[in-house]
Amino acid sequence: MPEAVRADMAITPQETFVKGVYSLVDSAARSRLEQLRNEHGIVSTCKVGCCNCCRHHILTNVAEAHTLSQYVKREFSLEQINDLRMRTQQWHEWDNSRPSRFPFVNVCHKTDLSDYDHCCPLLENGKCAAYPVRPVVCRTHFVCSDPRSCQKVADSKAVKKRAVVLTSVLTATSPFSTAIKDHIENAGLDFSRSIMLLPHWLAIEMGWEFAISL
Repeated sequence: MPEAVRADMAITPQETFVKGVYSLVDSAARSRLEQLRNEHGIVSTCKVGCCNCCRHHILTNVAEAHTLSQYVKREFSLEQINDLRMRTQQWHEWDNSRPSRFPFVNVCHKTDLSDYDHCCPLLENGKCAAYPVRPVVCRTHFVCSDPRSCQKVADSKAVKKRAVVLTSVLTATSPFSTAIKDHIENAGLDFSRSIMLLPHWLAIEMGWEFAISL
């Protein structure tokens, strides 16, 4: 996509809506975190560079995926987009290589995945490359335990102690995140069917040839 075209991309109504919801979610999360700190002395241990949760499967929906892809097309350089495409394809190949997975015919390029760290393709140097438009599930996930506890149990380096998730943040933000569900259903779509793993939606919205078929 040429630089001039990307720079002139108009913000879509759906982007505006989703970003508005994100603002409300962030405000509610901050308020609840402050309340936990002031009233109970509970402090989130999440910080920049802590990205263990980015190795989990991240679910998102069609509205958030659209907002995310528009941000990538508008803000990423062509080199960044190519790098993201490569990481996303690696994720697809890793996901397809897991036991009991049906062969993914759209991915024919064989990659050595022996040292592949199966994290979110948007993760770069321990940071989210699309942080301003990260999905609700990412915006509302906070723990007050050792961040390393967020690693998967299957990871040989994982801390065995279970992560302590601040679920009250999810409760405080749920009325706003539900607005995205209502928005999708008001458009005549089935919300439950619009939910997929982030790398799947990313490939679809970016139009990459290895994307799964809807």
